[in-house]
Amino acid sequence: MGVMRRAHTVQEIRAAEAALMATLPDGTLMDRAATGLAHHVADLLGSCYGRTVRLLVGSGDNGGDALYAGAALARRGCRVEVRALSETPHPAGLAALRAAGGRVLAAGEPGRRPDLVLDAVVGIGGRPGLRPDAVAALAEVAGVPVVAVDVPSGVGVDTGELDGPHVVADVTVTFGTHRVCHLVDPAAAACGPVHVVELGGPGDLPLPPSAVTALQAADVARLLPRPGGTDHKYSRGVVGVRAGSARYPGAGLLCVAGAASGLAGMVRYVGDDTVADRVREQHPEVVGAGRVQAWAVGSGTDAAARRTLEEARADDVPLVVDADALAHVTDFGGPLASSVVLTPHAGELASMLGASRDAVEARPLEHARRAAAAYGAVVLLKGRRTLVADRDGDVRVSASGTPWLATAGAGDVLTGLIGALLAAGLAPYDAASVGAWLHGSAATLASGGGPLVAGEVALAVPAAVRALAD
Repeated sequence: MGVMRRAHTVQEIRAAEAALMATLPDGTLMDRAATGLAHHVADLLGSCYGRTVRLLVGSGDNGGDALYAGAALARRGCRVEVRALSETPHPAGLAALRAAGGRVLAAGEPGRRPDLVLDAVVGIGGRPGLRPDAVAALAEVAGVPVVAVDVPSGVGVDTGELDGPHVVADVTVTFGTHRVCHLVDPAAAACGPVHVVELGGPGDLPLPPSAVTALQAADVARLLPRPGGTDHKYSRGVVGVRAGSARYPGAGLLCVAGAASGLAGMVRYVGDDTVADRVREQHPEVVGAGRVQAWAVGSGTDAAARRTLEEARADDVPLVVDADALAHVTDFGGPLASSVVLTPHAGELASMLGASRDAVEARPLEHARRAAAAYGAVVLLKGRRTLVADRDGDVRVSASGTPWLATAGAGDVLTGLIGALLAAGLAPYDAASVGAWLHGSAATLASGGGPLVAGEVALAVPAAVRALAD
Protein backbone atom coordinates (compact mmCIF):
# COMPACT_ATOMS: atom_id res chain seq x y z
CA MET A 1 0.00 0.00 0.00
CA GLY A 2 3.01 2.30 0.30
CA VAL A 3 3.89 5.14 2.62
CA MET A 4 3.60 8.88 2.22
CA ARG A 5 5.76 10.28 -0.55
CA ARG A 6 7.85 13.18 0.66
CA ALA A 7 9.36 15.70 -1.75
CA HIS A 8 12.35 17.82 -0.80
CA THR A 9 14.04 20.90 -2.18
CA VAL A 10 17.44 20.94 -3.86
CA GLN A 11 19.01 22.63 -0.85
CA GLU A 12 17.60 20.03 1.55
CA ILE A 13 18.74 17.13 -0.63
CA ARG A 14 22.26 18.47 -1.09
CA ALA A 15 22.68 19.06 2.65
CA ALA A 16 21.44 15.54 3.46
CA GLU A 17 23.67 13.92 0.84
CA ALA A 18 26.69 15.83 2.12
CA ALA A 19 25.99 14.65 5.66
CA LEU A 20 25.64 11.04 4.51
CA MET A 21 28.75 11.19 2.30
CA ALA A 22 30.79 12.32 5.29
CA THR A 23 30.11 8.92 6.87
CA LEU A 24 30.95 6.81 3.79
CA PRO A 25 34.01 6.07 1.63
CA ASP A 26 34.46 8.37 -1.37
CA GLY A 27 32.28 7.49 -4.32
CA THR A 28 29.86 5.27 -2.39
CA LEU A 29 26.75 7.36 -3.04
CA MET A 30 27.44 7.68 -6.77
CA ASP A 31 28.08 3.95 -6.99
CA ARG A 32 24.76 3.20 -5.28
CA ALA A 33 22.91 5.67 -7.52
CA ALA A 34 24.49 4.34 -10.73
CA THR A 35 23.91 0.71 -9.77
CA GLY A 36 20.23 1.34 -9.06
CA LEU A 37 19.86 3.32 -12.28
CA ALA A 38 21.49 0.55 -14.33
CA HIS A 39 19.16 -2.05 -12.78
CA HIS A 40 16.08 -0.03 -13.72
CA VAL A 41 17.31 0.49 -17.29
CA ALA A 42 18.10 -3.22 -17.67
CA ASP A 43 14.60 -4.08 -16.45
CA LEU A 44 13.08 -1.72 -19.00
CA LEU A 45 15.18 -3.16 -21.82
CA GLY A 46 14.32 -6.72 -20.85
CA SER A 47 17.62 -7.93 -22.28
CA CYS A 48 20.84 -5.92 -22.43
CA TYR A 49 22.71 -7.99 -24.97
CA GLY A 50 22.73 -6.34 -28.40
CA ARG A 51 20.67 -3.33 -27.31
CA THR A 52 21.84 0.24 -27.84
CA VAL A 53 21.59 2.92 -25.14
CA ARG A 54 22.33 6.59 -25.82
CA LEU A 55 23.51 8.76 -22.91
CA LEU A 56 22.89 12.51 -23.15
CA VAL A 57 25.43 13.78 -20.66
CA GLY A 58 26.16 17.20 -19.28
CA SER A 59 28.63 18.10 -16.56
CA GLY A 60 28.55 17.32 -12.87
CA ASP A 61 27.42 14.40 -10.78
CA ASN A 62 24.18 13.82 -12.70
CA GLY A 63 26.31 13.01 -15.75
CA GLY A 64 28.55 10.87 -13.55
CA ASP A 65 25.58 8.77 -12.40
CA ALA A 66 24.65 8.14 -16.04
CA LEU A 67 28.22 7.35 -17.12
CA TYR A 68 28.80 4.82 -14.36
CA ALA A 69 25.38 3.28 -15.10
CA GLY A 70 26.36 3.16 -18.78
CA ALA A 71 29.55 1.31 -17.85
CA ALA A 72 27.51 -1.27 -15.94
CA LEU A 73 25.16 -1.70 -18.91
CA ALA A 74 28.09 -2.07 -21.31
CA ARG A 75 29.49 -4.86 -19.15
CA ARG A 76 26.13 -6.61 -19.50
CA GLY A 77 26.26 -6.51 -23.30
CA CYS A 78 24.72 -3.14 -24.21
CA ARG A 79 26.18 -0.93 -26.88
CA VAL A 80 26.52 2.37 -25.02
CA GLU A 81 27.06 5.66 -26.86
CA VAL A 82 27.49 9.07 -25.28
CA ARG A 83 26.43 12.40 -26.70
CA ALA A 84 28.48 14.79 -24.57
CA LEU A 85 26.82 18.17 -24.03
CA SER A 86 29.67 19.54 -21.94
CA GLU A 87 33.37 19.91 -22.55
CA THR A 88 33.96 18.51 -19.07
CA PRO A 89 31.81 15.43 -18.46
CA HIS A 90 32.50 13.62 -15.19
CA PRO A 91 36.12 12.44 -15.71
CA ALA A 92 36.06 9.27 -13.61
CA GLY A 93 32.66 8.25 -14.95
CA LEU A 94 33.82 8.80 -18.52
CA ALA A 95 36.94 6.71 -17.92
CA ALA A 96 34.83 3.90 -16.43
CA LEU A 97 32.50 3.96 -19.43
CA ARG A 98 35.35 3.77 -21.93
CA ALA A 99 37.02 0.98 -19.97
CA ALA A 100 33.78 -1.02 -20.20
CA GLY A 101 33.59 -0.57 -23.99
CA GLY A 102 31.34 2.47 -24.26
CA ARG A 103 32.21 5.26 -26.63
CA VAL A 104 31.74 9.00 -27.00
CA LEU A 105 30.23 10.15 -30.28
CA ALA A 106 32.20 12.75 -32.18
CA ALA A 107 30.51 16.04 -33.00
CA GLY A 108 28.18 15.47 -35.94
CA GLU A 109 28.49 11.68 -35.73
CA PRO A 110 24.96 10.24 -35.89
CA GLY A 111 25.58 6.98 -34.04
CA ARG A 112 23.14 4.11 -34.02
CA ARG A 113 19.43 4.49 -33.50
CA PRO A 114 19.17 3.64 -29.78
CA ASP A 115 16.62 1.45 -28.05
CA LEU A 116 16.59 3.75 -25.01
CA VAL A 117 17.94 7.17 -24.05
CA LEU A 118 19.29 8.23 -20.67
CA ASP A 119 18.69 11.93 -20.03
CA ALA A 120 21.50 13.29 -17.86
CA VAL A 121 21.80 16.71 -19.47
CA VAL A 122 21.29 18.64 -16.24
CA GLY A 123 20.56 17.50 -12.69
CA ILE A 124 18.75 19.05 -9.77
CA GLY A 125 20.86 22.20 -10.01
CA GLY A 126 19.58 23.04 -13.48
CA ARG A 127 17.22 25.88 -14.33
CA PRO A 128 14.00 25.51 -16.33
CA GLY A 129 14.60 25.34 -20.07
CA LEU A 130 17.32 23.75 -22.22
CA ARG A 131 20.15 25.10 -24.36
CA PRO A 132 19.88 24.69 -28.15
CA ASP A 133 22.51 21.92 -28.24
CA ALA A 134 20.47 19.85 -25.80
CA VAL A 135 17.30 20.44 -27.82
CA ALA A 136 19.15 19.26 -30.94
CA ALA A 137 20.45 16.15 -29.15
CA LEU A 138 16.92 15.25 -28.09
CA ALA A 139 15.63 15.80 -31.63
CA GLU A 140 18.14 13.20 -32.89
CA VAL A 141 16.43 10.52 -30.78
CA ALA A 142 12.82 11.66 -31.09
CA GLY A 143 10.43 8.77 -30.54
CA VAL A 144 12.89 6.72 -28.48
CA PRO A 145 11.88 5.95 -24.86
CA VAL A 146 13.63 8.27 -22.39
CA VAL A 147 14.69 7.56 -18.82
CA ALA A 148 15.40 10.77 -16.91
CA VAL A 149 18.23 10.62 -14.40
CA ASP A 150 17.03 12.29 -11.19
CA VAL A 151 14.71 14.76 -12.98
CA PRO A 152 13.75 15.45 -16.61
CA SER A 153 16.23 18.05 -17.80
CA GLY A 154 14.76 21.53 -18.15
CA VAL A 155 12.02 21.38 -15.47
CA GLY A 156 11.74 23.56 -12.38
CA VAL A 157 12.94 21.15 -9.70
CA ASP A 158 11.72 23.03 -6.61
CA THR A 159 8.59 24.53 -8.15
CA GLY A 160 7.15 21.99 -10.59
CA GLU A 161 7.08 24.75 -13.20
CA LEU A 162 8.06 24.66 -16.88
CA ASP A 163 9.68 27.49 -18.81
CA GLY A 164 10.98 26.60 -22.24
CA PRO A 165 12.11 23.30 -23.80
CA HIS A 166 12.36 20.31 -21.47
CA VAL A 167 12.64 16.56 -21.53
CA VAL A 168 9.43 14.52 -21.45
CA ALA A 169 10.49 11.25 -19.83
CA ASP A 170 8.81 7.88 -20.07
CA VAL A 171 10.32 6.99 -16.67
CA THR A 172 12.31 8.95 -14.10
CA VAL A 173 14.80 7.30 -11.77
CA THR A 174 15.71 9.46 -8.80
CA PHE A 175 17.78 8.97 -5.68
CA GLY A 176 17.04 9.00 -1.97
CA THR A 177 13.78 10.93 -2.02
CA HIS A 178 11.28 12.61 -4.33
CA ARG A 179 11.86 16.12 -5.63
CA VAL A 180 8.99 18.62 -5.73
CA CYS A 181 8.80 18.39 -9.54
CA HIS A 182 8.05 14.66 -9.29
CA LEU A 183 4.75 15.39 -7.55
CA VAL A 184 3.62 18.85 -8.71
CA ASP A 185 2.30 19.67 -12.17
CA PRO A 186 3.03 20.74 -14.80
CA ALA A 187 6.52 19.26 -14.36
CA ALA A 188 5.17 16.02 -12.86
CA ALA A 189 3.48 15.27 -16.17
CA ALA A 190 6.94 15.30 -17.79
CA CYS A 191 8.37 12.74 -15.34
CA GLY A 192 6.34 9.64 -16.12
CA PRO A 193 6.40 7.00 -13.37
CA VAL A 194 9.05 7.86 -10.78
CA HIS A 195 11.27 5.21 -9.18
CA VAL A 196 13.35 6.06 -6.10
CA VAL A 197 16.72 4.36 -5.63
CA GLU A 198 17.64 4.16 -1.95
CA LEU A 199 21.04 5.63 -1.16
CA GLY A 200 21.28 3.78 2.12
CA GLY A 201 18.98 1.99 4.48
CA PRO A 202 15.55 3.47 5.22
CA GLY A 203 16.07 6.73 7.06
CA ASP A 204 19.81 6.89 6.35
CA LEU A 205 19.46 10.11 4.36
CA PRO A 206 19.09 12.80 7.08
CA LEU A 207 16.29 14.84 5.54
CA PRO A 208 14.19 17.45 7.38
CA PRO A 209 10.38 17.29 7.48
CA SER A 210 8.91 17.84 4.03
CA ALA A 211 6.55 20.66 3.11
CA VAL A 212 5.28 18.86 -0.01
CA THR A 213 3.93 15.34 0.39
CA ALA A 214 1.54 12.90 -1.27
CA LEU A 215 -0.70 10.58 0.72
CA GLN A 216 -0.65 6.90 -0.16
CA ALA A 217 -3.29 4.28 0.59
CA ALA A 218 -1.76 3.39 3.97
CA ASP A 219 -1.86 7.04 5.03
CA VAL A 220 -5.50 7.38 4.02
CA ALA A 221 -6.39 4.18 5.88
CA ARG A 222 -4.71 5.57 9.01
CA LEU A 223 -6.47 8.95 8.82
CA LEU A 224 -9.94 7.78 7.78
CA PRO A 225 -12.54 7.99 10.60
CA ARG A 226 -14.09 4.59 11.29
CA PRO A 227 -17.06 3.91 13.57
CA GLY A 228 -16.54 2.07 16.84
CA GLY A 229 -18.88 -0.37 18.51
CA THR A 230 -20.60 2.29 20.61
CA ASP A 231 -21.02 4.89 17.86
CA HIS A 232 -24.41 6.05 16.60
CA LYS A 233 -25.50 8.33 13.77
CA TYR A 234 -24.97 11.51 15.75
CA SER A 235 -21.59 10.60 17.21
CA ARG A 236 -20.35 9.74 13.72
CA GLY A 237 -21.09 13.30 12.61
CA VAL A 238 -23.91 15.15 10.88
CA VAL A 239 -23.07 17.01 7.68
CA GLY A 240 -25.31 19.70 6.23
CA VAL A 241 -25.49 20.46 2.51
CA ARG A 242 -26.52 23.83 1.10
CA ALA A 243 -26.17 23.32 -2.64
CA GLY A 244 -28.16 23.38 -5.85
CA SER A 245 -30.79 25.74 -7.21
CA ALA A 246 -33.65 25.76 -9.67
CA ARG A 247 -31.11 26.53 -12.38
CA TYR A 248 -28.57 23.91 -11.25
CA PRO A 249 -30.46 21.17 -9.41
CA GLY A 250 -27.95 18.50 -10.40
CA ALA A 251 -25.17 20.19 -8.46
CA GLY A 252 -27.21 19.89 -5.27
CA LEU A 253 -28.01 16.23 -5.91
CA LEU A 254 -24.38 15.38 -6.61
CA CYS A 255 -23.11 17.24 -3.55
CA VAL A 256 -25.62 15.32 -1.43
CA ALA A 257 -24.48 12.07 -3.08
CA GLY A 258 -20.89 12.78 -2.06
CA ALA A 259 -21.94 13.66 1.49
CA ALA A 260 -24.19 10.57 1.72
CA SER A 261 -21.49 8.09 0.71
CA GLY A 262 -21.41 6.62 4.22
CA LEU A 263 -18.54 8.51 5.85
CA ALA A 264 -20.76 10.54 8.21
CA GLY A 265 -23.67 9.35 10.32
CA MET A 266 -26.32 11.66 8.87
CA VAL A 267 -26.84 14.14 6.05
CA ARG A 268 -29.16 17.17 6.21
CA TYR A 269 -30.19 19.10 3.10
CA VAL A 270 -31.25 22.76 3.25
CA GLY A 271 -31.94 24.58 0.01
CA ASP A 272 -34.22 25.07 -2.97
CA ASP A 273 -37.59 23.33 -2.52
CA THR A 274 -37.46 21.73 -5.96
CA VAL A 275 -34.02 20.30 -5.25
CA ALA A 276 -35.15 19.18 -1.79
CA ASP A 277 -37.97 17.15 -3.33
CA ARG A 278 -35.53 15.41 -5.67
CA VAL A 279 -33.10 14.79 -2.81
CA ARG A 280 -35.85 13.05 -0.84
CA GLU A 281 -36.69 10.90 -3.87
CA GLN A 282 -33.14 9.85 -4.60
CA HIS A 283 -31.75 9.82 -1.05
CA PRO A 284 -34.53 8.92 1.40
CA GLU A 285 -31.97 8.72 4.23
CA VAL A 286 -31.26 12.47 3.95
CA VAL A 287 -33.23 14.70 6.35
CA GLY A 288 -33.98 18.41 6.63
CA ALA A 289 -32.73 21.32 8.73
CA GLY A 290 -31.18 20.80 12.16
CA ARG A 291 -27.88 20.83 14.00
CA VAL A 292 -24.78 19.83 12.05
CA GLN A 293 -21.07 19.39 12.71
CA ALA A 294 -20.03 20.71 9.27
CA TRP A 295 -21.47 22.34 6.16
CA ALA A 296 -20.83 21.74 2.47
CA VAL A 297 -21.81 24.96 0.70
CA GLY A 298 -21.88 26.53 -2.72
CA SER A 299 -22.19 23.96 -5.47
CA GLY A 300 -24.73 25.24 -7.99
CA THR A 301 -26.26 27.79 -5.58
CA ASP A 302 -26.35 30.46 -8.31
CA ALA A 303 -27.87 33.76 -7.07
CA ALA A 304 -28.39 32.37 -3.56
CA ALA A 305 -24.68 31.67 -3.04
CA ARG A 306 -24.00 34.60 -0.72
CA ARG A 307 -27.04 33.98 1.44
CA THR A 308 -26.42 30.25 1.81
CA LEU A 309 -22.80 30.88 2.77
CA GLU A 310 -23.82 33.49 5.34
CA GLU A 311 -26.37 31.11 6.88
CA ALA A 312 -23.83 28.28 7.07
CA ARG A 313 -21.19 30.55 8.63
CA ALA A 314 -23.66 31.51 11.36
CA ASP A 315 -23.49 27.99 12.81
CA ASP A 316 -19.76 28.37 13.55
CA VAL A 317 -18.87 24.85 12.40
CA PRO A 318 -16.29 23.72 9.82
CA LEU A 319 -17.16 24.57 6.23
CA VAL A 320 -16.19 23.37 2.79
CA VAL A 321 -16.93 26.10 0.25
CA ASP A 322 -17.20 25.48 -3.48
CA ALA A 323 -18.22 27.06 -6.77
CA ASP A 324 -20.55 30.08 -6.61
CA ALA A 325 -19.92 30.66 -2.90
CA LEU A 326 -16.17 31.12 -3.40
CA ALA A 327 -16.80 34.63 -4.71
CA HIS A 328 -18.31 35.61 -1.34
CA VAL A 329 -15.94 34.18 1.25
CA THR A 330 -14.59 37.62 2.15
CA ASP A 331 -17.94 39.41 2.16
CA PHE A 332 -18.51 39.17 5.90
CA GLY A 333 -15.40 40.87 7.33
CA GLY A 334 -12.42 39.48 9.19
CA PRO A 335 -10.19 36.52 8.28
CA LEU A 336 -11.65 33.13 7.53
CA ALA A 337 -11.54 30.55 10.29
CA SER A 338 -8.87 27.86 10.06
CA SER A 339 -11.71 25.34 9.85
CA VAL A 340 -12.66 26.45 6.32
CA VAL A 341 -11.77 24.46 3.17
CA LEU A 342 -11.98 26.27 -0.17
CA THR A 343 -12.17 24.09 -3.30
CA PRO A 344 -11.56 26.18 -6.44
CA HIS A 345 -10.52 25.06 -9.89
CA ALA A 346 -7.84 27.10 -11.66
CA GLY A 347 -10.25 29.67 -13.07
CA GLU A 348 -11.93 30.27 -9.72
CA LEU A 349 -8.59 30.57 -7.94
CA ALA A 350 -7.45 33.06 -10.55
CA SER A 351 -10.46 35.24 -9.73
CA MET A 352 -9.83 34.90 -6.01
CA LEU A 353 -6.22 36.08 -6.41
CA GLY A 354 -6.66 38.62 -9.22
CA ALA A 355 -4.44 36.49 -11.48
CA SER A 356 -4.93 34.88 -14.87
CA ARG A 357 -5.98 31.28 -15.29
CA ASP A 358 -2.86 30.68 -17.39
CA ALA A 359 -0.69 31.89 -14.52
CA VAL A 360 -2.41 29.57 -12.03
CA GLU A 361 -2.05 26.58 -14.34
CA ALA A 362 1.62 27.37 -15.00
CA ARG A 363 2.44 27.84 -11.28
CA PRO A 364 -0.18 25.92 -9.29
CA LEU A 365 2.01 25.33 -6.23
CA GLU A 366 2.79 29.03 -5.87
CA HIS A 367 -0.83 30.09 -6.29
CA ALA A 368 -2.30 27.46 -3.97
CA ARG A 369 0.09 28.55 -1.24
CA ARG A 370 -0.65 32.22 -1.90
CA ALA A 371 -4.37 31.63 -1.60
CA ALA A 372 -4.08 29.61 1.62
CA ALA A 373 -2.02 32.38 3.19
CA ALA A 374 -4.22 35.19 1.88
CA TYR A 375 -7.50 33.60 2.96
CA GLY A 376 -6.26 31.93 6.14
CA ALA A 377 -7.89 28.66 5.09
CA VAL A 378 -7.12 25.30 3.57
CA VAL A 379 -7.20 25.61 -0.22
CA LEU A 380 -7.81 22.62 -2.46
CA LEU A 381 -6.83 23.46 -6.04
CA LYS A 382 -8.41 20.94 -8.39
CA GLY A 383 -6.39 19.53 -11.26
CA ARG A 384 -4.69 16.45 -12.65
CA ARG A 385 -2.56 16.64 -9.53
CA THR A 386 -4.87 18.22 -6.96
CA LEU A 387 -3.05 20.38 -4.41
CA VAL A 388 -4.22 20.84 -0.82
CA ALA A 389 -2.44 23.81 0.76
CA ASP A 390 -2.50 24.69 4.44
CA ARG A 391 -1.99 28.28 5.49
CA ASP A 392 1.42 27.44 6.99
CA GLY A 393 2.75 26.48 3.53
CA ASP A 394 2.45 22.69 3.76
CA VAL A 395 0.98 21.09 0.65
CA ARG A 396 -0.35 17.61 -0.05
CA VAL A 397 -0.57 16.40 -3.64
CA SER A 398 -3.26 13.94 -4.66
CA ALA A 399 -2.15 11.73 -7.53
CA SER A 400 -5.05 9.27 -7.37
CA GLY A 401 -7.68 9.29 -10.07
CA THR A 402 -8.10 8.89 -13.80
CA PRO A 403 -8.33 11.33 -16.72
CA TRP A 404 -11.98 10.26 -17.04
CA LEU A 405 -12.62 12.17 -13.77
CA ALA A 406 -12.58 15.40 -15.79
CA THR A 407 -16.36 15.36 -16.04
CA ALA A 408 -19.16 17.74 -15.06
CA GLY A 409 -20.30 17.47 -11.46
CA ALA A 410 -17.27 15.61 -10.13
CA GLY A 411 -16.30 18.65 -8.04
CA ASP A 412 -19.77 18.74 -6.48
CA VAL A 413 -19.31 15.16 -5.29
CA LEU A 414 -15.92 16.07 -3.85
CA THR A 415 -17.41 18.97 -1.89
CA GLY A 416 -19.97 16.70 -0.25
CA LEU A 417 -17.34 14.07 0.47
CA ILE A 418 -15.04 16.57 2.21
CA GLY A 419 -18.01 17.92 4.18
CA ALA A 420 -18.75 14.40 5.46
CA LEU A 421 -15.13 13.96 6.56
CA LEU A 422 -15.20 17.31 8.37
CA ALA A 423 -18.38 16.29 10.17
CA ALA A 424 -16.79 12.95 11.09
CA GLY A 425 -14.07 14.83 12.92
CA LEU A 426 -11.12 15.18 10.56
CA ALA A 427 -9.15 18.41 10.67
CA PRO A 428 -9.65 20.52 7.52
CA TYR A 429 -6.20 19.75 6.03
CA ASP A 430 -6.75 16.02 6.54
CA ALA A 431 -10.37 16.12 5.39
CA ALA A 432 -9.44 17.86 2.14
CA SER A 433 -6.47 15.63 1.35
CA VAL A 434 -8.20 12.37 2.33
CA GLY A 435 -11.30 13.46 0.42
CA ALA A 436 -9.27 14.22 -2.70
CA TRP A 437 -7.53 10.84 -2.53
CA LEU A 438 -10.78 8.89 -1.99
CA HIS A 439 -12.48 10.86 -4.77
CA GLY A 440 -9.74 9.87 -7.21
CA SER A 441 -9.65 6.27 -6.04
CA ALA A 442 -13.44 5.96 -6.35
CA ALA A 443 -13.29 7.41 -9.86
CA THR A 444 -10.66 4.86 -10.87
CA LEU A 445 -12.83 2.02 -9.58
CA ALA A 446 -15.98 3.39 -11.21
CA SER A 447 -14.24 4.03 -14.51
CA GLY A 448 -12.66 0.62 -14.95
CA GLY A 449 -10.56 2.25 -17.65
CA GLY A 450 -13.48 3.86 -19.46
CA PRO A 451 -15.85 6.84 -19.26
CA LEU A 452 -17.83 7.66 -16.15
CA VAL A 453 -20.24 10.29 -14.86
CA ALA A 454 -20.05 12.10 -11.55
CA GLY A 455 -22.81 10.15 -9.82
CA GLU A 456 -20.86 6.94 -10.34
CA VAL A 457 -17.95 8.41 -8.41
CA ALA A 458 -20.13 8.93 -5.34
CA LEU A 459 -21.48 5.38 -5.59
CA ALA A 460 -17.94 3.97 -5.70
CA VAL A 461 -16.70 5.68 -2.51
CA PRO A 462 -17.68 2.73 -0.26
CA ALA A 463 -15.72 0.37 -2.51
CA ALA A 464 -12.71 2.69 -2.36
CA VAL A 465 -12.89 2.60 1.45
CA ARG A 466 -13.22 -1.19 1.50
CA ALA A 467 -10.18 -1.49 -0.75
CA LEU A 468 -8.07 0.26 1.90
CA ALA A 469 -8.51 -2.79 4.15
CA ASP A 470 -7.34 -5.27 1.49
